[in-house]
Amino acid sequence: MKYIEAFLEWGGIKKDAVCLILSGAALVISIFDLIPLPFDAAWISIILCGIPIILEALVGLVTSFDIKADVLVSIALIASVIIGEDFAAGEVAFIMQLGGLLEEMTVARARAGIERLVHLTPRTARRIQNGKETVIPAELVQAGDILRVLPGEMIPVDGVIRSGQTSIDQSVMTGEPLPVDKKEGDEVSSGTVNQFGSFDMEAVKVGQDSAIQRMIRLVQSADAGKAKIVGLADRWATWIVVIALTAAFLTWLFTGQIIRAVTILVVFCPCALVLATPTAVMAAIGNATKHGFLVREGDALERMASVRRITFDKTGTLTCGTPKVTAVKSFRADISESFIYACSAGAELRSEHPLGKAVVHCFQEYLEKNTEISMGKAVMPDVQDFQMLPGRGVKAIVDGRIVLAGNEQLLRDNGILLTEEEKDTAETYLKEGAAVIYLGIDGEAAGLISLADILRPDAADTIRQVKETGIVPVLLTGDHENAARNIAARLGITQTQSECLPEDKLRCLERFQQAGEPVCMIGDGINDAPALKQAYVGIAMGGIGSDIAVDAADITLINDEIRQIPHLIRLSKRMMFVIKCNLTFSMALNFAAIIMAIAGVLNPVVGALVHNAGSVLVIVHSAFLLTWKEKRKPS
Repeated sequence: MKYIEAFLEWGGIKKDAVCLILSGAALVISIFDLIPLPFDAAWISIILCGIPIILEALVGLVTSFDIKADVLVSIALIASVIIGEDFAAGEVAFIMQLGGLLEEMTVARARAGIERLVHLTPRTARRIQNGKETVIPAELVQAGDILRVLPGEMIPVDGVIRSGQTSIDQSVMTGEPLPVDKKEGDEVSSGTVNQFGSFDMEAVKVGQDSAIQRMIRLVQSADAGKAKIVGLADRWATWIVVIALTAAFLTWLFTGQIIRAVTILVVFCPCALVLATPTAVMAAIGNATKHGFLVREGDALERMASVRRITFDKTGTLTCGTPKVTAVKSFRADISESFIYACSAGAELRSEHPLGKAVVHCFQEYLEKNTEISMGKAVMPDVQDFQMLPGRGVKAIVDGRIVLAGNEQLLRDNGILLTEEEKDTAETYLKEGAAVIYLGIDGEAAGLISLADILRPDAADTIRQVKETGIVPVLLTGDHENAARNIAARLGITQTQSECLPEDKLRCLERFQQAGEPVCMIGDGINDAPALKQAYVGIAMGGIGSDIAVDAADITLINDEIRQIPHLIRLSKRMMFVIKCNLTFSMALNFAAIIMAIAGVLNPVVGALVHNAGSVLVIVHSAFLLTWKEKRKPS
């Protein structure tokens, strides 16, 4: 048996294509008698296409007593040969293998698209041994190895900083959109990004827990065969085999015509029924892949079609996850806000801190829009004596004035105390989830800069389109109520739940689903993982999402472009429509052909052509899903 299995596994699409070409040519020679041969040329098709079918049926029966379509096809082939209908046998084998090749090509195209997307995590790590730095594949990192991470690099494994200071973008882990300062002894996580400053870390979690291995497992699990509706079709196929054999025997018994019985076996093959669902699912997965989705299993798309609510995490999902200047405030009447802005940008000009870089970048955009500012020139101010003060901020001389830019502790260390009114002003922004940079000029508190995450440019349009599909959007966020309401109002979301801990999100999803409303959850961080697992369909942001969130989700949005979510919803509904059409067509065709076979209208040759042509039509119909996109009128 192992030799038969090895034969079946040998080759691939190219081998099947060659066999089909030779078999097709042989059938043409047979029907038109083009070349005189000592045997019917149809035997070439029987051998090249029919024997693999028979062997596969034999393996299924012997190893697990698996009665599927191949069993009935094999019986039809053998019966056709016994009564001398060689061409019918060759035709059945040829069209069955043609249908199988189309399905295989559909699957291969979908899988190839998935493979091209697995380029998101670091494939190498910088290991330090005996003072020397060596670049190694990330999967070879061992627990206890010392790794060096440079600015801008993604951290390859979970570990602990042993030397150096930096700032880490860990929004994928905590949902916090602003970077977090890290020093010696602090933990860092795989998938988070080192913003500035190189550091050495000790690897803690490696191997199968790495991001690369997670993505490989995700690709391997993209199997449409796990869809529930596929199992239903398989069960139907098993019963059809039993019914076909019974019908063929009774027809032979009452008519005495063996050819009618064989025709019934040929047209009763449930090939189109079995192919109806997996081809549609895999074609839909291929379509989803081209729009940036990794689908773990076809069942996820089936479930997506019945979703009634979509709950969105805020940070990194509806927002960009990067800080922007949202407000500039002056504490002194003699200093303008534009002057505060210019001084802070000048002080942060040489800073490596992400918040400092954000201030500089936003100020440069500000300069492009404003030709004059209160300092009298639309250029970056002159900066001297820059000092980076880790854990505090920066100090510099900006246009001859001593400027401090950082946290409250920096001002306090330099003898500057904030008034209650100034603290209240800052607290207003802090409550909204913003980060605050205090500014001191020439020994006095001068003002502050507020930085916060901003909405994705396509977030509002995405929510609008989600509503158009009939699904209700819901905002779940850890932010306080005012911030949540502000974001929801700007997006047109009427249902929100703020200050959510992971267990709060779980309870919210449970309430919806107990009320008979299947829920889709979209998130990116570890704090979203429980909800992603609980949801009827979980979608993780793959570009910035944590490994745990991706593992918990059914679908991963690789490029983080949430504007593709409405397409996924419509695609899932379209997929279910195609599946229902395929099943209806295949069953109707089968029963119509059976009636004609019993009446003697069809012979094995014509019956094989009609039935297997139906299988091909089902596959072609499903294949249209690969390029399907709903035509929508411009809004």
